[in-house]
Amino acid sequence: MAGTSSPDPLVIRSLEFIGGMASADGWRPDFDLPEIAFAGRSNVGKSSLLNRLVRRKAFARVSRTPGRTREINFFKVNSRFLLADLPGYGYAKISKERKADWQPLIQGYLKSPALAGVVQLLDIRRDPSDDDIAMLDFLSEIQLPAIVVLTKTDKISRTSVAERCQNIMQSLGLDQDQTIPFSSTTGEGRDELARALVTLLDAAAANQSE
Repeated sequence: MAGTSSPDPLVIRSLEFIGGMASADGWRPDFDLPEIAFAGRSNVGKSSLLNRLVRRKAFARVSRTPGRTREINFFKVNSRFLLADLPGYGYAKISKERKADWQPLIQGYLKSPALAGVVQLLDIRRDPSDDDIAMLDFLSEIQLPAIVVLTKTDKISRTSVAERCQNIMQSLGLDQDQTIPFSSTTGEGRDELARALVTLLDAAAANQSE
């Protein structure tokens, strides 16, 4: 009904940075809590999305240099789950050697038994890159649930948003319920994404109790 607002599906009561995983065989959190990872190209707007999601202006520091983050950074949310911020990929100025170092780190982490799902970010203005497609193919191969968020919807017209969503879904073979249009500027899609995260966590809890 117009004029009413829905309750926040994910109220952030506590948020704590607990550390970074720098190598495939390095430190990582214990498997006590389910984890949800966020992945995407270095310039896709992941830090801004995370800030909007958790309603903290400086939660994920927005770097002036895309691709600067080299580690998987873990944050404990409400003592209920861990949010894993993966290094951005696809930034042209990063050396091939450094990119090669990331692959075992990321692929090894994505096979973690604690991982409940991955939020894959795509810039709605751009066609999915080879790296984007490779990531989604890998998630499908290991049968890990994925939510595709189309960022920066405020940068194009509303008509273009609908058209781009449809084109990207068709090109990737995605269903509408797998995709969420999102704007860190306007907040569009924030509650839809929060609701999707809660669904992933509930499914992980149900699987664990079986």
